[in-house]
Amino acid sequence: MKLLKIYLSDMNYTTVKNNERIQLSAIPVLEYELFWELNVLSLMSEEHNHCVNYFGFPYEGKIKLICCIANDETHTIYVSSSIVNANTHYPSFTSHVLAFEKFEREIHENFGVQYNNHPWLKPVRYAKNRANQDEIIANYPFYSIASEELHEVGVGPIHAGIIEPGHFRFICNGEQILHLEIQLGYQHRGVEQLFLKKDNLLQRTVLAESIAGDTVVGHTTAFVNLWETLCGFEANRHLQFSRTLALEIERIAIHTGDLSAMCTDIAYQLGSSVFGRLRTPIINYFQQWCGNRLAKSLIRVGKTNFVYTEELAQTLLKILDAYEPDFNEMCKELFRLPSALSRFEKTGVISQDDAKKLGTVGMTARMSGINRDIRASHPYDLYSELQHEPIVKHHGDVYARVRIRREEILQSIANIRELLKNIPTYRPAASPLPSPT
Repeated sequence: MKLLKIYLSDMNYTTVKNNERIQLSAIPVLEYELFWELNVLSLMSEEHNHCVNYFGFPYEGKIKLICCIANDETHTIYVSSSIVNANTHYPSFTSHVLAFEKFEREIHENFGVQYNNHPWLKPVRYAKNRANQDEIIANYPFYSIASEELHEVGVGPIHAGIIEPGHFRFICNGEQILHLEIQLGYQHRGVEQLFLKKDNLLQRTVLAESIAGDTVVGHTTAFVNLWETLCGFEANRHLQFSRTLALEIERIAIHTGDLSAMCTDIAYQLGSSVFGRLRTPIINYFQQWCGNRLAKSLIRVGKTNFVYTEELAQTLLKILDAYEPDFNEMCKELFRLPSALSRFEKTGVISQDDAKKLGTVGMTARMSGINRDIRASHPYDLYSELQHEPIVKHHGDVYARVRIRREEILQSIANIRELLKNIPTYRPAASPLPSPT
């Protein structure tokens, strides 16, 4: 506790809020030992703190590391930095706080920074510009057990469940799985480098909305908010309204699709079909609004090409009026079906202790009793006015994840109905959007 007070009183970090800009020079640069102690022993020892980002970038022939620790109680983010050498060994954050594990693996893979006590310094993505070109998936030493009674099963390179590149290596004893090693993302698209190469704002926006098909609105909203913050531009109320509304619609669509997929996983065909059907009019609504079912082209920096109207609002309300009773009826059937509940309950349990160690966020945290929801802890756009209340479950199993999806869908419907009571008038920006300074 004495060390904690020293680090906090020395102001070895700068404090920001979500969508607040600071000069890069305002971030304190610490010797690595102090940088390690500040983040590992001090900040991460606090209950409400968790790491939201830890990354590096080339800086004057070395690597500059920046660590961002969020405090969900004070709604702030603590930012500190350190400068290190590539191909040099440093004490790892992960050896004391497991939540840093993938951050350090990525730093190691991208820049060759070594860690002398990291528990498992394996590549994350096999990016094309990785530091060690000799590390390839073909010669990766998967864990193995020598035994005539065991057999290995390889799944991939494209996995039907996650629809992403990935390899799953199972070690089995008959029907019993003894070990599973997962290697995801080894066909890396290099989006980060493309952001640096493209100097056209529209191209960068299109990159943001192409990161993942199920999070077009989420990723693009994060990008435009970042860009506008760097420009010192304040989005008008109509832009904030449109983005918040689109985020809630996207949440309904993706949660509904996930419920369909979970029913498919347990061979419940009725649930799979009904939830799949219910998702369709939700994503089709984006087609009516902006011409694309996944909401591509809807979110743009400093403006909108698709002004939200009262006519669009009435169409959405009719869609929700038809959606809600069918959704509730299907959920009622699903949640009283013994064969479904027996597969959901006490399956895939992640304890609260493990979830905290892993540094989980979002729904992955909330299913295990951790109240971690950026819409409440670090609100943006109109979420402060909606006074969002996170939905938290405590069992950490598949059933908890199903229930969160159901309740968040109903919550999003209520949020949309509230937003549509007052559609703000769109007024284009008076002057062209400036570039970041």
